Amino acid sequence: MDGTLQERARATRRTLLEAAASLFAEHGYAGTSVNDISTRSGRTSGSVYFHYASKEGIALAVVKDRFATWPTLAARYADEAVPPLQRLVALSYDVAHALAGDTVTRAGARLWAERDTINAAIPDPFALWTAAATRLLAQARTTGHLARHLRPAPTARTLVRTFFGFCAVTEALEGAATVSDRLTDWWHLTLPSLQPGLPDQPDQPGPPDQPADDGADRWCTGRTAPVPAMEP
Repeated sequence: MDGTLQERARATRRTLLEAAASLFAEHGYAGTSVNDISTRSGRTSGSVYFHYASKEGIALAVVKDRFATWPTLAARYADEAVPPLQRLVALSYDVAHALAGDTVTRAGARLWAERDTINAAIPDPFALWTAAATRLLAQARTTGHLARHLRPAPTARTLVRTFFGFCAVTEALEGAATVSDRLTDWWHLTLPSLQPGLPDQPDQPGPPDQPADDGADRWCTGRTAPVPAMEP
């Protein structure tokens, strides 16, 4: 296959995947047919089957495209110029924004939730995030920014699971647009339990409407200002 044909094939696959993702996000796996994907994409059913073989195949491709693999993850959390806990917070906002506004990511999350209805092995997305969070927490421990009684691996496992559950419940109750704001509330609660010394420090004098600075507000990426460096 020459370069032009390969490019056309890639473009067709992408069109089909995005059309399928929008339908899966809106109607779920059972509520979407190959004919629906064909109509939404403007391609024939034969084209769908040529590129993906089955509805299960295209569902698997949607999950792998973003939700289970997160191709930009490594570059994001590997920047050692940014303190580890700050990177962890920044990553959480990236994920929350994608879950709220990116069609392929939203479709992947819904398909994973409906995995028992799909005749294909849907990959576990949480293993990747748990490994990334474990690495960041281990780095935070090395630099003295993680409470000494915490172990990185079980802490990461708990954080990842509670984070995704928090996002899902918040969206169900209040809508996707509220997730980022509510995530700041979650970090205000969570960060002090991760950082050394903060939970045991006495309350500082000051107005009651000025809570202690735990970093959550300063580290919220996706806002208008860049993330500042955390002081040691």
